[in-house]
Amino acid sequence: MKRMFRELLVAFQFLTRLPISHVPYEPDSLSRATQFFPIVGLFIGLSASLLQHMLGPHLNRALVALLVLTFLVLITGGLHEDALADAADAFGGGWNREQILAILKDSRIGSYGALALIISMLARFLLLSTLPINHFMPVVFSAHVLCRWTALPLSYFLSPAREDDGQGARIAERIPFASFAIGTLLSMSIVVYALRREFWIPVVVTLVVTILSGVYYSRRIGGVTGDCFGATNQLTEIAVYFCGVCGA
Repeated sequence: MKRMFRELLVAFQFLTRLPISHVPYEPDSLSRATQFFPIVGLFIGLSASLLQHMLGPHLNRALVALLVLTFLVLITGGLHEDALADAADAFGGGWNREQILAILKDSRIGSYGALALIISMLARFLLLSTLPINHFMPVVFSAHVLCRWTALPLSYFLSPAREDDGQGARIAERIPFASFAIGTLLSMSIVVYALRREFWIPVVVTLVVTILSGVYYSRRIGGVTGDCFGATNQLTEIAVYFCGVCGA
C-alpha cells in the first residue's frame, strides 16, 4: 500500500507542477507510476471543471474557457504543449530518423511547432467555450483521463526510439502488464461512470488516435520518445472535446 501511494506521488510529480514532497527515487518508479496517470488526469479534469463551475455564473463563456485553459497549462507546466511543439517541428522538418531525433532533442521552437501550438490552443479554447454546460464536467475530466491513458499502450507496445536518454527510454517497454491493466481498468471505469451510454464514442476515438499515432511513430523513428507521448496526449484531449461538442 505504501509503495502504491509512493507511485501515485511520482505520477503527480511527473505530470503536474504541484508541490509534491521529495519521493525516494527507484529506477522503475516512473514505469510503475504510469498506472496512476489516469488518476492525475481525473484530478486535473475535476479541478478544471470546478473552476468552470465557480466562474460560469459570473463571466462570459469565452472568458471562462480562456481561464480554464490557462489553468490547464499552468498546472502541468506546459509539459504536453512543449512536447507537441517539439514533435511537430521534428516530424514536420525531419526527413529521416536521425534528423527527427536530432530535432526532438533541440529545445528551440520552429515554425511547425509554433503552428501546432497555435492550432492546439485555439482548438481547445473554441471547444471548451462551446461545450454545453451540462456536459462540461463529464467531458472534460473524461478527456483528461483518456489523454493520459494513451501513454500506457504507447509505452507498453512500442520500444523507445532512443535507448540512451529521455522519458521514452524510462518507460517504453518497461511498463509491467499489471500497471497497464490497472491503468486501463481505472480509465474505462471513470469514463463509463461519467458518460454513461455515450462512453464508447470518446473511447473509440481515443483508441483510433493512439493506434494511428503509434503506427506513425513506429514507422518514422522506430519507437516513441517522451515528446511522442505528449503529442498524442494533446491530440486526444482535443478529439474528446470534439466528441463532446458534436454529441451535445
